[in-house]
Amino acid sequence: MSDLVADLAAQGRSLTPEERVRLLDLLLESLQPGDAPADDEAWAQEIARRVSAHERGEGELHGMDEVLAEARRLAP
Repeated sequence: MSDLVADLAAQGRSLTPEERVRLLDLLLESLQPGDAPADDEAWAQEIARRVSAHERGEGELHGMDEVLAEARRLAP
């Protein structure tokens, strides 16, 4: 860890819990790639496709309890 990073970490520890959460949110946000319009359009099309399939009665729905149980089984 560079001295700058260590210094910033030390300063961060002196913040209030609320300020640390805000700082963490800002840092995490800086790591997220920007939304590309093409990605937004692709997701909109996928959502529309899935909604249409659901309305036609296609596909299989799973209850929350079933999904959570499967998640626990896969990642204990």
